[in-house]
Amino acid sequence: MTDRRLVIVVRADPVICGHSVEARNLAEVALTRGFDEVRIVTWPIERLEASGLPLKPLDRVLPYSPGIVVERPAPVGDYKVPDGRYLAGLTGRLVELFTDGVPTVALSLYLSPHTIAVADAVRAARATGLPVDVQTIAEAVGSDVTNVVRACLDRDEFGAAAHILTSYLSQDHVVAVSDYTRELIIASAAEIDVRHGTAFAAQVRDRVRVSYPAIDTSAYLDLDPSRTAAVLASRGLEPEGYILFLSRLQRAKGVDDLIAGFERASRVGDKVLVIAGRGPEAAALRERAAASPAASRIRFLDDVDDEEKPHLMAGCASYVLPSKATPEFVETFGIALAEKMLAGGGPVITALTGGIGEAVGEHATIVPVEDADAIAAAIDGSLELDPAERARRADAARAHAMQFDRAVVFDRLVAPLERVPA
Repeated sequence: MTDRRLVIVVRADPVICGHSVEARNLAEVALTRGFDEVRIVTWPIERLEASGLPLKPLDRVLPYSPGIVVERPAPVGDYKVPDGRYLAGLTGRLVELFTDGVPTVALSLYLSPHTIAVADAVRAARATGLPVDVQTIAEAVGSDVTNVVRACLDRDEFGAAAHILTSYLSQDHVVAVSDYTRELIIASAAEIDVRHGTAFAAQVRDRVRVSYPAIDTSAYLDLDPSRTAAVLASRGLEPEGYILFLSRLQRAKGVDDLIAGFERASRVGDKVLVIAGRGPEAAALRERAAASPAASRIRFLDDVDDEEKPHLMAGCASYVLPSKATPEFVETFGIALAEKMLAGGGPVITALTGGIGEAVGEHATIVPVEDADAIAAAIDGSLELDPAERARRADAARAHAMQFDRAVVFDRLVAPLERVPA
């Protein structure tokens, strides 16, 4: 019999997203913290494929530990329901979980639609008259504000913004993935207050605390050098023979600026630029690279799995993610940067966009946004470091990133809950 359950509502695997990985990491830790059942409630594969989200190859998604169950509720209704069918299925399944008598903690990552679904399910569950023992945690990520709340503000859609914020604040515990994200939510809430006479900002300021993304540090530490060599060889790469970008291919990641910087770098010699990832800008970036004078030394990888990723990071001469703010996305933490620092390898080069400074601390070379010349200079500088200095910097960066270990993050996240199992 289940004594204690954790339910995580999230865009889970195979979605390529740091918070998909975070959900996996929190689920794994929960099994060691007194939760004897963890359920990840997410979307059917066919819906994810139709959404346009970048996805990992299905046959290379890593398995979950026994005790973690992934549920993909089927849509409810037929063609006469033009939208919301899948959300209805997800919400309905949550109602069932909240009313089956098992004490439950429900964690939602992304306010829209996951926290909204949890809030609606809790309301419906309590209205049934059945016993309900559920505590809720909502985690706001960057795109919740940049892609949803800000869009509502830009179009002056008060109702939609109020729906999201009231759903968020209805949860028992509310967190944000970085201090930058927290401040962004406060600023957006304050703007709504000024326009409409509401009082959201004070509630957000009083209640929202920071919970950094949870990373499985063990996947990046003490990598087997022979395995790293094998992974690189399978990709036709040499240790420290490439500059690496590994993240989602979208405009905000600054890959176009990286390509321009790579073209201008003077010390790269025969090193190649490896651009690993999938995303909406993939075709445009391939076209841009094909027209580059360095085209023969630019490679794209769109099938890197979770097992390969640490080895590619560990073997690179430098890792470059020159992020920039766009209307649809701001890097509100930078999970890939923290993962890279854990893996070792060459220095990190990035821009202080959004919450990136919280991820990297003082352990990255910082370039201005959209500055290809600065990227070129930073790449050249990384290649001039002697081995001892490279190793010293890598060790310091790893020590900084250890604060994001999934067990540490999980324990802090659930600390305020009542009746937390021993």
